[in-house]
Amino acid sequence: MRVAGAAKLVVAVAVFLLTFYVISQVFEIKMDASLGNLFARSALDSAIRSTKPPRYKCGISKACPEKHFAFKMSSGAANVVGPKICLEDSVLMSGVKNNVGRGINVALVNGKTGEVIDTKYFDMWGGVLTDEARRLIAELGSTSITSLGFRDNWVFCGGKGIKTKSPFEQHIKNNKDTNKYEGWPEVVEMEGCIPQKQD
Repeated sequence: MRVAGAAKLVVAVAVFLLTFYVISQVFEIKMDASLGNLFARSALDSAIRSTKPPRYKCGISKACPEKHFAFKMSSGAANVVGPKICLEDSVLMSGVKNNVGRGINVALVNGKTGEVIDTKYFDMWGGVLTDEARRLIAELGSTSITSLGFRDNWVFCGGKGIKTKSPFEQHIKNNKDTNKYEGWPEVVEMEGCIPQKQD
């Protein structure tokens, strides 16, 4: 009885190994089971992980100093690419959040805490960008708002009470000879570190 049990066990193990071998050949599974290779592979994996570049908030290229907010924003382009605003690794506005639209997209943020107060978009087709609106945006530090035209791409980050022009502004004029998309200039992207409001 014991010999029959041992023979059944040997047959079962042999069938298992043969099945595993056939499956690995059919699906071209490469098994490298030597202990040395396992240790070498794990050392290589940790070396690769240690050379991976660090990730900063909002995917910007460098870390922000203390008492600064990391931000990244991009304009839209036609109905091909939607606008996006990220602050402190939190996406405030995007097509995925379904809170952006054509025209000017605005995120109002508390300058001390970084807390989002409101997000809105204003369709410029209806003539919302009046001289008064341009003056108010210029008071936030914009210099391009006075020359902003139909289908221009513009990104801007300013603040109430700013004494000089904002360093966070980019503008591409709509120009049929240089537009990347039919009737639209290319997407404008900007990233940086906004100083936290102190007072």
